[in-house]
Amino acid sequence: MEIIKIIGIALIALIIIILLKQYKPEFAIYISLLTGVLILLFVVDDLKNIITLLQSISDKTSINKNFLTLLIKITGIAFLSEFAVSVCKDAGEGAIASKIEIGSKIIIIGMSIPILSSLLEIVLKILPT
Repeated sequence: MEIIKIIGIALIALIIIILLKQYKPEFAIYISLLTGVLILLFVVDDLKNIITLLQSISDKTSINKNFLTLLIKITGIAFLSEFAVSVCKDAGEGAIASKIEIGSKIIIIGMSIPILSSLLEIVLKILPT
């Protein structure tokens, strides 16, 4: 099970960070960042499988492929920004973390406008005039 590997990596990194903070605290953020990247690499295959599944469902239904692509991109932005925010907070840079959160939310809202406008068009067609 991959979750056991992920937890194992995280716990080993945690121990290294705790030990490292006593002697070289500036290197602790590098271990944290490396651990995060390593964990992301472990789940890339699962992410590929999820995207493939979503694409096969999209092929079988009348879901607009552009919307599916957009939703996958929005989800990716949310995950990556959460990762960056966590790294910034670990480094003690809460101000930068909050700017990343705001920026990613604005980007996500901007990217979701086509989906929202399409949804509104559908609702307007359903409503009696």
